Amino acid sequence: MAMGPEVMVGAGLAAINAVLLTILTVVWLRNYRTFQSTMVLGLAAFGAVLLLENLVAVYFFLSMHMLYASDPLVGQVVLAMRSLEFLAVVFLTYVTVQ
Repeated sequence: MAMGPEVMVGAGLAAINAVLLTILTVVWLRNYRTFQSTMVLGLAAFGAVLLLENLVAVYFFLSMHMLYASDPLVGQVVLAMRSLEFLAVVFLTYVTVQ
């Protein structure tokens, strides 16, 4: 079964989220080395866990996409959730890099 457009866009958003989360985690780890703050360490841990979740999602999209392809509604919901996560990560990246 071919991937629908929603699933393809969802996989792309998960990959972009992974790139942005890598940037965030690197910045937060650098800040932790500088400030030794547990809050910054918590942000780095948060970034690492969310990065892992997005990498697993990309793998899932690319290797087991037939589960999403069988129901268009599921693909739309997954796309909506990935889009919301993308917006949140973009805002977080913007304010962190500033």
